[in-house]
Amino acid sequence: MAVRFDPARRRTLLALHGRTERRPAMRPPWSVAEESFLAGCTRCGACIEACPERVLRHGDGGYPRVDFDLGGCTFCRKCVDSCPAGVFADPLSSPAWSARATVSAACLTRQGVYCSSCRDSCEAAAIRFPPAHGAVPRPRIDTERCTGCGACVAVCPSTAIAVAPLGRALP
Repeated sequence: MAVRFDPARRRTLLALHGRTERRPAMRPPWSVAEESFLAGCTRCGACIEACPERVLRHGDGGYPRVDFDLGGCTFCRKCVDSCPAGVFADPLSSPAWSARATVSAACLTRQGVYCSSCRDSCEAAAIRFPPAHGAVPRPRIDTERCTGCGACVAVCPSTAIAVAPLGRALP
C-alpha cells in the first residue's frame, strides 16, 4: 500500500517539534493548484529528467520542486510535455506562474558594496539599479517585467534574492 504524502500533516508534526518550514515548495512552471498537483502527481520524475536546465529536484514526499539555487528556468515546457499524469496547465493559454523575485536586506548594496550580479543575469531586464546620490545603487525589481525565472538567485553572492508566488511572504 502506497503512503500518500500529506503536507498538512507534515506541518503539524514539525510544529509539534518546534520546527516550521521556511516556505512552501515552488512547483514546476504551469503546475496546477497545489492540492490538485499533489493529488495527481505520481512522482515519476519524468519532468525532472526532462528539464535541460536541471533546476527541478525531488522535494518533500518525492514531488518535483524548482531549486533556483541551481540556476534559472527557461520556460522550455519540457516538464509539461513529459508529464504522463497531466498535472500541468496548458502553456499556450496560461502563464507559467505568478512568481516574482524579491531582494532582502542581505543584499550587498546595503553594506555599501557595488554588486550587480542579479541585473547581469536577468534576461528580461527586470532588475535595475537606479542612481542613488552619494550611495551605492540598490536593485529594484520591475514586477511587470520579472518572469520569476530565478536566474538571479544562484548568482547572488549574499543569497539575498528569492522567488515566490506573488502575495506569498518570503522569509
